[in-house]
Amino acid sequence: MSGDGDYSKYDVAGLQAALQQERQTKEMLEESVSDLRSTMCDLQDRLHSVDGEGNEWKTRFETQTELNGQLQRHVSLIQDRLEELRGDPADRLASIRAYDDMALETLRQRVKLLAEEKRDLQGQLLDCHRRVEQERKAFHKTNDERRAFLSEIAMLSSSEAQRRQFSTRPQGATESEQRSPVRHSTHRGKAASRRVEAELFKGKEREDDGGGVNVKGRGGEKREEKKAQRSRSLTLEHYLKHTP
Repeated sequence: MSGDGDYSKYDVAGLQAALQQERQTKEMLEESVSDLRSTMCDLQDRLHSVDGEGNEWKTRFETQTELNGQLQRHVSLIQDRLEELRGDPADRLASIRAYDDMALETLRQRVKLLAEEKRDLQGQLLDCHRRVEQERKAFHKTNDERRAFLSEIAMLSSSEAQRRQFSTRPQGATESEQRSPVRHSTHRGKAASRRVEAELFKGKEREDDGGGVNVKGRGGEKREEKKAQRSRSLTLEHYLKHTP
């Protein structure tokens, strides 16, 4: 009886609401677990991709590690030099005399360290030369491409301007401009013919005016004037033939 009394305290609707809430919480947790698993898979894929040779971060890490090692060696070398300079500053040969007191094995290690430093510096020098050469080639290539682009842009701009000019110009004006050179050349030919005719007429007038004065004395002048008229007429014919 006491057990039945305990169960009677709970409402069926409340129990169903609590059960529904628990189910929703379970679904939310399952979705969160699924999202976390997908995120973990993505991180694992990225971790495996880091091991690739072409990865940029891996290359940077290796370069930085090598640079750190070189800097550490430089720091140790500078510290050794500072220790040497702490001796008597008046004695200029103190740094050289310090080698006299060193053991043979220590000197060998020191020579080995200096040889290593020399190789590192030579490697850095070659690397700098190679980078400078690559940068020079890249600069010349980029400069050539820039010049080609500028020339192409200039050609396209000029052609576009000409196209717009011809498209905006009326058709009648274009035809009149095409015909104007022919008209100008015809006008020039007619003007030249008029000038030659006027000169011929002036020559005839001079001949008529001087004919009754002294015919015998002006016989040579008449022949010269006839030759001049003939040459002017030939010049006119030649000009009219070769004038478009």
